[in-house]
Amino acid sequence: MNSNAILLVEDSRSDVELTVRALEKGRVTNELVVAEDGREALDYLFGTGKYAGRDVAQMPAFILLDLKMPVMDGFDVLKHIRADERTRLVPVVILTSSQEEQDLAMSYELGVNSYIRKPVDFVRFVDAVKNLGLYWLVLNETPSNS
Repeated sequence: MNSNAILLVEDSRSDVELTVRALEKGRVTNELVVAEDGREALDYLFGTGKYAGRDVAQMPAFILLDLKMPVMDGFDVLKHIRADERTRLVPVVILTSSQEEQDLAMSYELGVNSYIRKPVDFVRFVDAVKNLGLYWLVLNETPSNS
């Protein structure tokens, strides 16, 4: 079911660059696919829009999902992911700067696997991303597609 790609759904260019640097510093070398909003993320996952024709059997190893985005927010993306048989088991990690407790609660109600507040400090951010990569790419076991 899973490929080795990581899907990052993030509308802030600076946060994308920070995440890329953190992944590199943490020696996570997997392909990183960046979707700039929720609609683009769903297009990637379901092979529609600019991703028409993509092999949708190759799901990302996990998804890093921001909550506050234009076009479609992270909550709506998460609802779509969990509602579809093809994507319901893909691990989703909310990676957000939101300090709102209701965002945390809603994320878990909608089926997120993990919720991480983006640390402001780069060293802490690198550690958080490195640990995400280690866990979701190396330690976590997923069901086979058969």
